[in-house]
Amino acid sequence: MASEHAGTASDPVLEPGETMTVVVATNNRGKLTEIRATLDFTGWRFVAAGELDGEWPSPEEDGETFEDNARIKARAAFERFGMPALADDSGLEVDALDGAPGVYSSRFAGPCATDAENNSRLLLALADVPAEQRTARFRCTMVLIGQDGRETVASGSCEGSIGYAAAGEGGFGYDPLFRPDATPGRTMAELEVAEKNAISHRGAALRALREALASG
Repeated sequence: MASEHAGTASDPVLEPGETMTVVVATNNRGKLTEIRATLDFTGWRFVAAGELDGEWPSPEEDGETFEDNARIKARAAFERFGMPALADDSGLEVDALDGAPGVYSSRFAGPCATDAENNSRLLLALADVPAEQRTARFRCTMVLIGQDGRETVASGSCEGSIGYAAAGEGGFGYDPLFRPDATPGRTMAELEVAEKNAISHRGAALRALREALASG
């Protein structure tokens, strides 16, 4: 889904020869590549915050929702660099855990937890939960702040369930435990990159953002 705040987003179509640089509040090269591939508007250029300032500190993500945290990062980049900024926040929601770990996905097992530690904590929390009740989803929200300070917000999700053991060598985070409904019998970590991008929560959020901008 997509929504806009503080008015309508700027038209992504630029004048001939005009370019617009958007700073992305991330140092994740894979994420940057996916953003560039999906938001391929003529004249748009996406750069990571770390490329502009190697000492740029990622702000504390203390929001209550994915949208809150994405906005915190986007606002920080917008104010630091004085140019359009894009940020996202994402995580895993498990129905049997009332939506946890949610915004705490990266630190479910503690402030400095590794992916393996978070996965172990999740399996322990679901130890007595039967297969039919292990439904879950990855969710992603993106916030784009235009040059005029107006926001465009878009979200995407990927429905699935949590397995009983890790499987697959690809991906990161909870990918080895998450079994997308769209690819029965395989975890997110067992998918090829193109397969994952086609069904992922971030891919869905990016496509929703592109649609919102193109129709703005």
